[in-house]
Amino acid sequence: MNFWQYLENRHQQLLTDAYQHASVVFQCMVVATLLGVLIGVVTYRSEWAGNLATTTTATILTVPALALIGLLIPVVGLGVPPTVIALTLYGLLPVVRNAIVGLRGVDPSLVDAADGIGMSRPVRLLRVELPLAWPPILTGIRVATQMLMGIAAIAAYASGPGLGNIIFRGLASLGSANALNQVLAGTLGIVVLALLFDAAYVLIGRLTISRGIRA
Repeated sequence: MNFWQYLENRHQQLLTDAYQHASVVFQCMVVATLLGVLIGVVTYRSEWAGNLATTTTATILTVPALALIGLLIPVVGLGVPPTVIALTLYGLLPVVRNAIVGLRGVDPSLVDAADGIGMSRPVRLLRVELPLAWPPILTGIRVATQMLMGIAAIAAYASGPGLGNIIFRGLASLGSANALNQVLAGTLGIVVLALLFDAAYVLIGRLTISRGIRA
């Protein structure tokens, strides 16, 4: 059968795998964003601590995804756990780096003004510094999400959820009737999901970033 016939016959399974793929990436990005911003808040004031946080998360990113997932399997088993841990770790670097850059880039005069009207540090952080640092943080989230979309496909090696299962099945049966259709369907599905997520981030940016900051 041709590619369009394959999509018609397997659309239910493809939609299920696409939902699982999007779900695991979204959940891992939520965790990575919370951890990344927290690390940025804790370390941005110190040059040494900020460099350590950036270097550590960058080092994690240098570990091949297949190797990291393989190392996690004996510890947490197959399926969702190694997938979630690996994706969360890989998603940290862009968020941590951009959170530190964004918080360090806040105009000191605005911080002094907040201190002058009696804001405590937590209140100043929540009402002044983080809102001003939000545009670079959102950019880091977008970059991390695009990375995780592709990396999540490798989770099929550990029986993880997502479109990677279709791609791996196609690669394992190259030469058979539907092998190419499977690889193509899984790959295009990931590309479409990545574009949809990015469009959502653009919309979030327009809704949450004031025109003055964007300018």
